[in-house]
Amino acid sequence: MEKNETIEAIEKKDKDEEISLLDLFAVLLKYKKMIIAVTLSGMLLAVIISIISLKMKPEKSFLPNVYTSSANMIINDSKSSGGSLMSALTSSGLGSIAGLAGISSSAGSTYSSLALYLTTSNPFLDAIVQNFNILGRKEFEKSKFPKSDSREFIKKNLTSSIDSDSGVFTISYKDIDPVFARDVVNFAVDWLSARFDELGVDQNKIKKENLEKNMELSFQEIQRLQNQTNHVASSVSNGNYIPSIALTTTKIQMELTAQQEVYKQLKTQYELLRVQMQSESPVFQIIERPEVADKKSGPSRGKLCIIITFASVFISIFLAFLLNAITNIKNDPEAMGKLKLKK
Repeated sequence: MEKNETIEAIEKKDKDEEISLLDLFAVLLKYKKMIIAVTLSGMLLAVIISIISLKMKPEKSFLPNVYTSSANMIINDSKSSGGSLMSALTSSGLGSIAGLAGISSSAGSTYSSLALYLTTSNPFLDAIVQNFNILGRKEFEKSKFPKSDSREFIKKNLTSSIDSDSGVFTISYKDIDPVFARDVVNFAVDWLSARFDELGVDQNKIKKENLEKNMELSFQEIQRLQNQTNHVASSVSNGNYIPSIALTTTKIQMELTAQQEVYKQLKTQYELLRVQMQSESPVFQIIERPEVADKKSGPSRGKLCIIITFASVFISIFLAFLLNAITNIKNDPEAMGKLKLKK
């Protein structure tokens, strides 16, 4: 007996569910014209918005084409350890930024993490703002906080990332002007390269520059001593020979010999360093400069049309059920009575 009652209950439940689904389809069929009209209206609106945004000037358009320019670099982390990176920052007088950048004496610290930090630092953002006169734009004329707003403007359009597989560090900038986007990325790359040099993270590059300076000074000193030797020699040839001139000549020759030996040693060190640098990768290496983009990176007006169309379908279905519910309430005396009592 109980088993039969259970079967009947299940059958009744299935029948109720079937009736409910039929009711839902009945509502959709009842308001099908409205659903089609709202969907077509949404689709037409999306197409009109896309066409108008294309016809308007980029600086005035509410949906302008955006172009992205990118540069790729290699940040050689094989030379980096927590200790070497921390010591480079400390020796440069910038050890205080290490904590902010998440850099410590641990082995996990890398120059890549430093590069990522620098692209979000205020000096970097301010340098771009100043170089391209961002504050001179119309949108910042009435700004109450021009410095903060200009930084946020750059942050919104500039991105930096590292590919964990290849180790390539990428900087990108998007703007309605493809030439401006390229110029910003070029400036950012040069700024980072100069900043890495200032921090002294590439010791070989610093040694090379110091050797070049010392070689130049040594060469100038050799030329000066040779000029003095020639001057003394001309004095002797004119019959002005005195013992003091002989002593001076000997002294100059000794200094000249010593200076030539110094130059020879510097030159040897310089050539050895060049060979070493050729066998090693620099810490910061630019592998691809940005180009003027000839194809827009956004927005996707096709996707926008699809999204608006689907949104119109869901809104029209919601309206159909809402109108149907209101109609059912009006046709239900008991429900209307409750509403009147509440009033």
